[in-house]
Amino acid sequence: MTTASPTAPTALLVTHGTDGDVLPFVRLGRELRAGGHPVTLLTHAHYRAHAERAGLDFVAIDTQAEFERTLGDTPELLDGLGWPEFYERNGLFEQMVLEFRAMAERHRPGETVLVGRHTSALSVLFAAEALGAPAAWVAVAPIQIMAAKAAMHAYRHLLADGVARVRRELGLGAGWDARSASPRLELGLWPGWFDRAGARSPARVRLTGFPLPDDEDEALPPEAAALLDGPVRPVLVTGGTGRMLHREFYDAAIEGARKSGRPVLLVVRHRDLVPDPLPPGVSWHPRLPFRAVMPRVAAIVHHGGIGTLSRALRAGTPQVILAHGVDRPDNAERLGRHKLASCLPAPRWTPGEVAALLAAALDRGPVVPPPETTPAGEPAGLAAAASHIAALRDGPAAESPADGIRRRLDHLSAEQRRIVADRLRGRLARQGP
Repeated sequence: MTTASPTAPTALLVTHGTDGDVLPFVRLGRELRAGGHPVTLLTHAHYRAHAERAGLDFVAIDTQAEFERTLGDTPELLDGLGWPEFYERNGLFEQMVLEFRAMAERHRPGETVLVGRHTSALSVLFAAEALGAPAAWVAVAPIQIMAAKAAMHAYRHLLADGVARVRRELGLGAGWDARSASPRLELGLWPGWFDRAGARSPARVRLTGFPLPDDEDEALPPEAAALLDGPVRPVLVTGGTGRMLHREFYDAAIEGARKSGRPVLLVVRHRDLVPDPLPPGVSWHPRLPFRAVMPRVAAIVHHGGIGTLSRALRAGTPQVILAHGVDRPDNAERLGRHKLASCLPAPRWTPGEVAALLAAALDRGPVVPPPETTPAGEPAGLAAAASHIAALRDGPAAESPADGIRRRLDHLSAEQRRIVADRLRGRLARQGP
């Protein structure tokens, strides 16, 4: 077990959502703890066991019942429920207060960094304002960066009454200044090639790669292992661990997968979202370790969540994505531009169209994503994210000229890099040996 260094800054991590939003923070916390940092994770009660297995201190921001109720409300956001009503119905303003107070209790002046999920962890910015502690926002998908201005507009206007109530209760002024509205560090947990495939992140955002590999040691249930070891590799179907799904998702995905003639391995935590009884040839599990499952399935039909997407990429598994809502269409489009997945918009979700895309994906076979290259000597993935966060203790992380050049190059397209390389070769030729 790692022993915390007396000089290592304490890291307080706050995140919200389901597996794709929370498990990267668990892994980030484990990485920080391996570096000698005391780490506390503040998130939903549902993830207590994950945090404890990673050796993290844990603060539940809700109860299991409250978490399930909030999940049950999220589909209504796609059907027109307003954000103010969603926040009030689910006690999210009170949750901000709880998070703030938990951070304040654990704050060590000069020895604490605050880390929040990008756009949702407003409590982290308020705590940074009140405590003078440095704050980082960590985005798990590009849409969180893209939507940041809209989110801040919503906090300042659509949710203004509730946010003002929170700030009054915390003893903060009603107005926000630039310092209180901005984190000192912004990280994106995806690689440069994925970023360049769509709207690019601003240069201030440091990209560290997908937060893989995940290494939680979960055993495969015997019936799932038997199916995966059978004579015909199954098709995996999953809509992730949340409920914010198009109502037709599982009907189209399951029937389309069944038309492949292969067994269907269905993974969904909420049994009520899928047909009852299950169609022939479909095996259901509420949860499976995708690290073990993904390399052993023939293909996957899924919703476009970034955790599922990146795990499938790592395994080279062919993907058919039925994306709808939040970050998923953007994630799917980025993969589609690299020809790493087949994507189908919701108006075309029929078993026949899903089956046709799945057949083509199976014919193409394993996919090979661009390498997640990093400059020599620079840490990769979560190690890089942890390094950036740890450096916040003594003020903004200093960036060397070489680091700045590498970061800017990472945001250039292949054509722009070629132009830069040609110019440099020309300059070197003119200078002579």
